[in-house]
This record gives sequence, C-alpha cells and structure tokens, in this order.
Amino acid sequence: MNIQVAVLCDAATDDHGKLNLLGAFDSILASQLPIVHPQCTVALRVTFVSGDEGDRQLKLNFVDADGKNIMPPIDIPVPVELPDDAHFVTRNFIVNIQGLKFPEMGLYSVDVRLDDKSQASIPLWIKNLPAQT
Repeated sequence: MNIQVAVLCDAATDDHGKLNLLGAFDSILASQLPIVHPQCTVALRVTFVSGDEGDRQLKLNFVDADGKNIMPPIDIPVPVELPDDAHFVTRNFIVNIQGLKFPEMGLYSVDVRLDDKSQASIPLWIKNLPAQT
C-alpha cells in the first residue's frame, strides 16, 4: 500500500478516479477559543498492490498534540481486490467533517491508520490571530 495524497482541504471530489482538491491547508488563524471550523475534508489517494488484497480497515483519528481524540474516530471498511490484469489499484477516500471544534491553540493532526498500522499523519496548526491595532 502506498498513500499518494493525504491532505486536509476545504473540499474534494472524485471524478471517475481523479481526485480533485480545493483549498488544501495546514493552519487556521483564530482570535478566540473555542474554534469551530464549519466544514473541512480529509482527502486520501491510496494505491494497493499485490499482497494488499482482502478486507482492510482504514481509520482516521483527529487528535491534539497529546494524542487525545478531539472527535470520534472514523472507521472505513476497505475491501481490496486486484483484477487479474492489474498490477495495482488506486482508490480515493473523501471524508467530509462539519463543525470540528478545537478547544485550544496548538498542534493537531489527522492520523491515518490501515489495519491499526500508522500510515500517515496530516498536521494542522491552530494559530492565534494577532489583534488589529
């Protein structure tokens, strides 16, 4: 398995196997706490090869700097089958998240696991917006 893309963005679509991303970001500026981000998307593009076949489990954990979940984990069953004439198969995963709440400034991440093995981490930094003078 190979993760080609793991990103936090404003939106994503899958158009016949093509992953389209809008507004990839890794930081949010805020002037007060808590911060509630209205809408974001975790977009993944994953390639599976021979030996990856079978029923897999993809898990996304949105965590703070201490590894504490800030929302319930997202579990996605992933059946992997390679056609006889294929050397690999690529799948796009698009997970929309609404009303994501950040209780404090600092570092967060989306941890990506497959079959309980860490595969990627998408960083996010919640930064203080300086007061305008």
